[in-house]
Amino acid sequence: MKQIALKLFAAAALLTSVTACSKYSERDGNTSTSGMTTIMCDNSFENILHQEIDVYEYCYPKASVIPYYLPESEAIDSLLQLKTRLAVITRELTKDEIDFLKSKKRNARCQRIAVDAIALIVNPENPIEKITRKEIAEILSGEVTDWNDLEPNKTGKISVLFDDAGSSTVAYMRDSLLMGKQFGENVYAQGSNQAVFEGVKNHKGAIGIIGVSWVASDLKSPSLSIEERVNSSQNSDTTTLDFNQDIKVLKVQKNPESVEFYKPYQAYIYNGDYPLHRSIYMVCDAVPGTTAHGFFSFVTGYQGQKIIQMTGVLPALVHPRMVEVN
Repeated sequence: MKQIALKLFAAAALLTSVTACSKYSERDGNTSTSGMTTIMCDNSFENILHQEIDVYEYCYPKASVIPYYLPESEAIDSLLQLKTRLAVITRELTKDEIDFLKSKKRNARCQRIAVDAIALIVNPENPIEKITRKEIAEILSGEVTDWNDLEPNKTGKISVLFDDAGSSTVAYMRDSLLMGKQFGENVYAQGSNQAVFEGVKNHKGAIGIIGVSWVASDLKSPSLSIEERVNSSQNSDTTTLDFNQDIKVLKVQKNPESVEFYKPYQAYIYNGDYPLHRSIYMVCDAVPGTTAHGFFSFVTGYQGQKIIQMTGVLPALVHPRMVEVN
């Protein structure tokens, strides 16, 4: 990363359209519902892709999708080096990248599958409830290092936790908020999104910067079997979401001139009230009739989009509704 050093945070406790899910009819060979393929995925979206693969493989038991979770740049490199035919990233391919693949007789199709929100999470014992964009930038740059500098707060020093130094989440926060400034010495790489979550859960002074799918979930999900998840992904009912109670999700200022603050609920991502968001794209250069193309069609179709909705991320096709949870 350019002029950015993220240090390890030491802490003992851290550690389509295949849209219908009918059982596979007997056929041999690599088809859209049988055979094996690989996919390279930005590690920020592991939680989302894991659920897509689970349902797809349940629906089509003769199909196998092997995921690799790695920094976005490596996912794109794998695609350009012809090591995979599928990738999940946060940007569209450039014209040069598309032309290069064409020179190798591969026609890449890039489709937006979702809009991800970047959630800011703190320990439940931290009294802070909301934060401005200016305050976020000052924390990231190291200009603000103590919670008491923001408001009366005895939580102490601020430790900023990211997943990986080369992650797309780091790049997004750097490019959208720091405007060329370097990260401060209070910014740490944890190695995984789960470690970010655990770090915030166990340390009062920590603030985690993480994709919303890692902290949001369908309220029914913990008790659902894989069969029930499949059925839920086929239905057109409303998905009811909340955030994990082991952490606190902060409200973020809508824009620098606004007095309104919002949490990263899907409806607020959809209408633009929640400001920290980026698109998720799926790239496929496989031909129709292959496992890779079949999985691409599944994720971009209704059922795959409903699965995305159930993770708390805003799907590209299924529009959210706000519901009150009693």
